Amino acid sequence: MNKDNLLLYLCTDQGYVGERSLAEIIEEAIAGGVTMIQIREKNACTREFFEMVCVARNITRAHRIPLVVNDRLDVALAADADGLHIGQSDLPLKAVRKIAGSKLFIGVSTGTVEEALAAEKDGADYLGVGAVFPTGSKADAGDAIGLEGLARVCAAVNIPVVGIGGVSSQNAADVMKTGAAGIAVISAILAQKDIKVASEALRAQIGG
Repeated sequence: MNKDNLLLYLCTDQGYVGERSLAEIIEEAIAGGVTMIQIREKNACTREFFEMVCVARNITRAHRIPLVVNDRLDVALAADADGLHIGQSDLPLKAVRKIAGSKLFIGVSTGTVEEALAAEKDGADYLGVGAVFPTGSKADAGDAIGLEGLARVCAAVNIPVVGIGGVSSQNAADVMKTGAAGIAVISAILAQKDIKVASEALRAQIGG
């Protein structure tokens, strides 16, 4: 992973996909300019989740972009993913690194400067910071920290920061102005009728 991979970061959610296949939405998103994919499926059983990651892995490798698994270290390792993303209530970063070694890059969700500094100290490769704006896509997102809160985290750490939570084509450019390396989205792409066009609209706002 490098900083450029974080520019337009799509997290999946089957609740938005409908009858479209996971492979279809990933292909269309990458064609539209998505630079990283995270498989984030809170309601999938372990077997289903593993199979989804394997499908995604084949596509992302063909396009040479990183694939990240949300929460599940075991699935990330078993499916040979590129990275893992963990939250504040998941297995601690130091424990993850002890098991994964250098096989995975690791991102950590944070909402405050204190959490961000702790994650950086423990060896996080990047941070997902938010929720920047109110969002209905993540039930555990917490209160919105606003652009000011995001900017404070960006200024406090030396690792890349991705703004997440309520990010859309209408505010994506403002998120980038805080010093963020990129934006992470769910509904801004997946809830749209044309995934490729939605991805292109976001890329137009954030450049790269």
